[in-house]
Amino acid sequence: MLRGRIEMFDDAVADTAEYLRGLWPELDAVSFEVAGLPSETSGAGLDRYRVIAPQNRIILYRLPIERMSKLHVRDELHMRMIVESCVMKAAGEYLGRDPWDLGPERFRDH
Repeated sequence: MLRGRIEMFDDAVADTAEYLRGLWPELDAVSFEVAGLPSETSGAGLDRYRVIAPQNRIILYRLPIERMSKLHVRDELHMRMIVESCVMKAAGEYLGRDPWDLGPERFRDH
């Protein structure tokens, strides 16, 4: 079955959010959403995500993540890693924690 990059992006966000919710119950009420582009800029360029803590929302912006990320290899695996890192960073900002602390086992060499 053929999958497009939008579906792959959405799947990466959903899978990472599900993984984080399994570790951090504080994220159970958070809505992880995907939008094409931010409706406004922060002045420092295009944001890759936005955390709206009072509304329990995290919005990931697909086009800035896909097009502005500097990948040394542009393939599905590396793009998924970029998407996962953005979800982790946004969740870390929401929780007030370092993103590397959110899923330490996920990044450990076996």
